[in-house]
Amino acid sequence: MTVSLPLVLVLGLIAWAAVKFLGVRMWIAVVIALFGFWLSHTFLAPAIETGTRDGVGVVNGTHD
Repeated sequence: MTVSLPLVLVLGLIAWAAVKFLGVRMWIAVVIALFGFWLSHTFLAPAIETGTRDGVGVVNGTHD
């Protein structure tokens, strides 16, 4: 059985758990989210996307 979850959902659950159980302050999570948002508009965005896709491919065991 294959379960497909969007990466943003998984990262959101990790962030929620960090705030809830690890005591990470909410403002720190907001700053990190804003950093990611602004980083996505830089020249590094294609490299980050490619690295993320390759990493997910390695974890899932799919090789093109």
